[in-house]
Amino acid sequence: MTPATVTQAAVTQPAVTHVDELRALEAESVHIIREVVAELERPVLLFSAGKDSIVLLRLAEKAFRPSPIPFPVMHVDTGHNFPEVIEFRDRRLADGGHRLIVASVQDAIDTGRVTEIGGPSGSRNRQQTRTLLDALEAGKFDAAFGGARRDEERARAKERVLSFRDEFGQWDPRAQRPEPWSLYNGRIKRGEQVRVFPLSNWTELDIWRYIELEHLELPSIYYAHEREVFERDGILLATSEFTEATDSEQARVEMVRYRTVGDLTITGAVRSTATEISGVIDEISAATVSERGETRADDRTSTAAMEDRKREGYF
Repeated sequence: MTPATVTQAAVTQPAVTHVDELRALEAESVHIIREVVAELERPVLLFSAGKDSIVLLRLAEKAFRPSPIPFPVMHVDTGHNFPEVIEFRDRRLADGGHRLIVASVQDAIDTGRVTEIGGPSGSRNRQQTRTLLDALEAGKFDAAFGGARRDEERARAKERVLSFRDEFGQWDPRAQRPEPWSLYNGRIKRGEQVRVFPLSNWTELDIWRYIELEHLELPSIYYAHEREVFERDGILLATSEFTEATDSEQARVEMVRYRTVGDLTITGAVRSTATEISGVIDEISAATVSERGETRADDRTSTAAMEDRKREGYF
């Protein structure tokens, strides 16, 4: 074998290994989606137009091709969104022929179902829980697919692939069912719900490699771009009509990208020069902090912030 051949083999082998691993993860996720549709009556897929839900939607499409996916898509809309994300959401779902249900936090505020929290640090994150539970009840949905992964956060790591919720939508980590050999028991009592996480065993790097493999389009904010930001509590927040720098905070234009998509009042950017997917993968490969740990202010309110919200019914 010539030196050139050895070099080429060294370059090609890891790439082939990654593809094999991604196809194995894909097959597992497709199996989970099909199992839930076979066992439950009224599923729905939660879609934020973030990278994980974009991958989840592609997997759902693959699970039922050439037929359309047999359930609608729901977005819990805080009203404080990145405009690039909403534009992408509407275009992606329209192009795919999917039925979109928008569960609006603003509507929940207007009808008195939730109360808005004001002030510089106020966000609508906690209000999403009631809005989601009301939408699931209104649609009589008994299963909701989501793009959460175990590597995101410690409360996520506790959760099973099928996460059972009681008649109030609440989660008890001690009441979860075992899933030996990837066997899933989807039977529920009347009034109970199941949250389903087909991406549980994926990592952030897996997600990005799959996006590259499948040539999936993402909202433009996932790649480095110039944006006016200011730093608050160690997080770079975007200047917008909903978030403004205080007198002690200085707004400036920087090259940034987003590792995760959420309410722009609590979702931080990271400084970056990665304008294409290969650069993002390089940055993610070197990262030592999860995307939620680095960029989500809502997870910093306490060490058990996510678990507390999940117990209340948050996804």
